[in-house]
Amino acid sequence: MEYYDSLGIMIDCSRNAVPNVPRLKSFISLISKMGYNTLFLYTEDTYEVDDEEYFGSKRGRYSKVELKEIDDYAYSCGIEVVPFIQTLAHLASLKRWREYRHHVFDIDDILLVDNERTTRLITNMVKTMSETLRSKRIHIGFDEAHHIGLGTYLDKHGYTDRRSLLLKHLNQVCEITKQFGYEKVMLANDLFFSMAPGVFSVDEKIDFPKEIKDAVPKECEMVYWDYFSTDEKRYKAMMQSSKNLTENIWFSGGCWTWNTFSPHNRYSIERNTIAIKQCKENGIRNAFFTLWGDDGGECAYEMVLPAIMHAACAFKGIGEEQMKEEFKELTGEDFDTFLHMDYPNYIFGEDVKVESKYFQHSASNYAKTHFYDDPFLGIMSVNFDKCKKTQMKKYASILKNDGDNSKNYKVFYTTLSSLCSVLSEKLLLAKETRKAYEEHNMDKLINIAFSKYSDAILKLTEFHKNYRLQWELVNKPFGFEIQDARIGGLIMRLSTCRERILEFVSGKVEKIEELEEPVLPMDDTYITSWGEMISANNI
Repeated sequence: MEYYDSLGIMIDCSRNAVPNVPRLKSFISLISKMGYNTLFLYTEDTYEVDDEEYFGSKRGRYSKVELKEIDDYAYSCGIEVVPFIQTLAHLASLKRWREYRHHVFDIDDILLVDNERTTRLITNMVKTMSETLRSKRIHIGFDEAHHIGLGTYLDKHGYTDRRSLLLKHLNQVCEITKQFGYEKVMLANDLFFSMAPGVFSVDEKIDFPKEIKDAVPKECEMVYWDYFSTDEKRYKAMMQSSKNLTENIWFSGGCWTWNTFSPHNRYSIERNTIAIKQCKENGIRNAFFTLWGDDGGECAYEMVLPAIMHAACAFKGIGEEQMKEEFKELTGEDFDTFLHMDYPNYIFGEDVKVESKYFQHSASNYAKTHFYDDPFLGIMSVNFDKCKKTQMKKYASILKNDGDNSKNYKVFYTTLSSLCSVLSEKLLLAKETRKAYEEHNMDKLINIAFSKYSDAILKLTEFHKNYRLQWELVNKPFGFEIQDARIGGLIMRLSTCRERILEFVSGKVEKIEELEEPVLPMDDTYITSWGEMISANNI
């Protein structure tokens, strides 16, 4: 029995990877057959806006014509495309343009509220969406703007209670949405929890002060998002507390595609199983599942099709066996085989959960942190004692075979197979280099330089080739210049390290200074930023 009114998928189009229209239309057709009736395109500045020529420039933004094409096609599939924009925070990409940098920002990536230029910008943004997407519902963001009023606004106006400032801006934005025919305004509710109980989430039901509830416009629909928890008590408390703010509640879960090349289907399914159960028990009939792309949009959004299928079936009350049969029918792929795409992050084997030691509510992006780990600095080297290098070779072979047998997703398997091949060389490279150096074993250093470093560079080059094919299949070309810089930079770094090893062996230099410095414990394996993975220096 179906238990939902609106069930949606949100695709992140703002972290460098902007899905190209043909592939997106195929995806829309697929999820409509799974039972989804709503699609959110998360666009911070990746859409064309009239009178804002720098907005999303050089970012692969969707033109108004493209948005209309997407909307028309989705409508023909029974899917409502809901605009998902930001009208408060998460607009850091605009800061690169002088047009915005000194005119619309308060602090961090947060817009300057109560400001004529900001109001004009938001008006233009909402107007564009109203002219391209037929939905009368709009998601305006409003998440994680914790420092609102503490930057330029503070300098101009002095300290203002952030609660009143946030609510004032919300009402102003809602007035703008009304001007363009929007009937429902969706926004994340985490800031309301930050303002009232003063925490991100609660484990016991709480109420909100009357002045907050009275100030929330009636057309607002609050989104409780949680991609992490396995605690039923927390879901229940947050859902019931959210209903004390407004009865119009959505739940937003995660199908993990962010901060990594490889998906987290199993991690997502475990959490969404619990979350969906609580949605049903607490009368939440509207939900969507996010496919974020934090730190580069590296993971193809289709890689979490098993998690997407699972969420739809869980809401419809379909059991595991039938789910897998329908997945095969819709995709042409075996469900359990598709889960192999999770393999690159299981560097310690599948019996070890992919969770951070210090941040238990997040998946660990082992594949990426160890892919970029510097072999001289060895920031992540403390983990290498436990990792299974031979396991990566096994995974590479399995994924290659999966790709050879795949009807529609060979490029994904091939890319992840080549990623595992890189990891099979890179996982122990820092440790082996340091050990040979400390032992002053010149023969071993020569072997490492000519064998292991050279092999790693060749495999990296192969991965880059495959990854580019994957990117171009799924996304617009914009944003891959970052991948060129990152992967190309890693190849050049390995080449430099190899040369310096040989210079040390030949006596051209007396020491390798990075290898003289000890490696400190660094077992927080959920580093989200590429910049923090590769160096302790400024990027």
